[in-house]
Amino acid sequence: MLIYLKMKKLFNYFWNNICKQKDEFLEHKYLLLLSLFLLIIAGFSNYFAGVYTNKVGAVIATDLILDNIPTLDLSFLFIYGFLLILLILVVYTLFFKFNYLHNVISQFSFLVIIRSLFMCLTHLKLPSDAINVVFPSFLSILSFNNDLFFSGHVSVPFLGFLLFKDSKIKYFFLIASIAMGVIVLFMHVHYSIDVLSAFFITYGIYKFGNWLFKKIKN
Repeated sequence: MLIYLKMKKLFNYFWNNICKQKDEFLEHKYLLLLSLFLLIIAGFSNYFAGVYTNKVGAVIATDLILDNIPTLDLSFLFIYGFLLILLILVVYTLFFKFNYLHNVISQFSFLVIIRSLFMCLTHLKLPSDAINVVFPSFLSILSFNNDLFFSGHVSVPFLGFLLFKDSKIKYFFLIASIAMGVIVLFMHVHYSIDVLSAFFITYGIYKFGNWLFKKIKN
């Protein structure tokens, strides 16, 4: 009963929040449609880039950091920690930044599209001692072997940090991006260049995305 009351209170808060921002939501309805269209493109581009990197010839590179740290199986955090980050990104936007939804979707989609391009241009193969991550069946379609450059596990939470830099939740996303970087390195499922470059590339994508979407909005 207590859980039901809490869920009802949460739903009422969510609904009231939507009603308060209805006018602004309607004002941005075309931008929201555009962002959803970009999300569809991002989904396809990520899938086909992943299939391509699985098939194309790739090389295993040496890495100064990986050569000096042990290999640890952190698969649970790698899979479900990242899913938790995505869930918090979605829930926080819906509950507290609903009028910002179109921008969050657009920036996320833009990040995935650019990352898909980078994956196709950079043919790296998983390190030979990488942990073999077994994804649950509902995520198997997104499981690729050589989608390395740059790290999505780092770039997505760091994008959350940039998107919500005026809110306290930015600290969660910043810590999450660093934690994910540490996790993928200890699992040897990414090279150090994949992790370190993710911060710089994501920042560049975010700034360019802001400029581009402002042009579209105007």
